[in-house]
Amino acid sequence: MDRVAGAIADPVRREILMMLRDEQLSAGQIAERFVISRPAVSRHLRVLRDSGLVSDELVGRQRFYVLRTGPLTEVTDWIARLTRPSGWEHRLDALETEVYRTRRDHRDHRDRDPATRRREDTA
Repeated sequence: MDRVAGAIADPVRREILMMLRDEQLSAGQIAERFVISRPAVSRHLRVLRDSGLVSDELVGRQRFYVLRTGPLTEVTDWIARLTRPSGWEHRLDALETEVYRTRRDHRDHRDRDPATRRREDTA
């Protein structure tokens, strides 16, 4: 997970991943979209390849890159655990639901009981 997290920490690499989301691109096509040097783009692509986020295929003299989302699963699972309610929050949410349900049931019962309505009418 650390290798993937390190790879996506850089904004240039995140932009490359977004480019590859919809299509495979050659290294040249990727480099054309940045103002940084081609060797710098190559280094970013190497980091992404080493992390498993992209794979490459040599076709003739061109190297094409494809997005691989599998390694992101561990990172997204970890983030989900951070954003999911903790055990206590979950229990308190359940308690709140039960309190509202009890109040509703009590109010419904009171509204249906004629003796309760008479007492309220005379008060």
